[in-house]
Amino acid sequence: MSTGDLLKIEPQELQFPFELRKQISCSLQLANKTDSYVAFKVKTTNPKKYCVRPNTGIVMPRSTCDVIVTMQAQKEAPLDMNCKDKFLLQSVITSPGATPKDITPEMFSKESGHNVEECKLRVVYVSPPRPPSPVREGSEEGSSPRASISDNGNFNNSEFIAASKTFAESQDTSSEAKAHILKLNEEKNSAIQLNMKLQQELDLLRRQTKKGPGGISFIYVVLIGLVGLILGYLMKRT
Repeated sequence: MSTGDLLKIEPQELQFPFELRKQISCSLQLANKTDSYVAFKVKTTNPKKYCVRPNTGIVMPRSTCDVIVTMQAQKEAPLDMNCKDKFLLQSVITSPGATPKDITPEMFSKESGHNVEECKLRVVYVSPPRPPSPVREGSEEGSSPRASISDNGNFNNSEFIAASKTFAESQDTSSEAKAHILKLNEEKNSAIQLNMKLQQELDLLRRQTKKGPGGISFIYVVLIGLVGLILGYLMKRT
């Protein structure tokens, strides 16, 4: 902060968290150390680059005033992040009850005999704050459950037991499904073999029928039809 007799200014450096193509602001606080009305004016070496609100004003006795300095969005970063821009804050005692409308350029002219205090402020670029790292809420898909680790590095036993139980239940369910599929495949294979055997017997009966009188038994044909229906049902289940 400054050591002037009129205003206490903080901070003494205008720190901007520099980011390309982004408008950035920082603030100054002016505190009146006197029992008088103090007028102030802010100047900069690069007026096209910065916007100061307010750039002039009145700080009443023993009170404070905030000044916002905004740097326009920049297309290029300076070499080594060094900035040569500077600000000059001038302050002078004015008449009691004065308002910003009463401020004139002549009030800050030393040649007119006014006691003008000046404080130089430099611009500093700092790195922007890093966003917090995202925390994954669960384990990756397909990975086995692992025990949670508490802040002090110890395993969370209850969570480990719950995860192990869930994993075991999933394994049991998977085993039951595999056994059911295996059973259906066995039934399918048995039905296919039975169908082949019946087809062979049917062909044999047809050949015998051609050699002599008579025909295929009606009961035997019904039996063949029932076996076909059973085979179709089993095929749909698999």
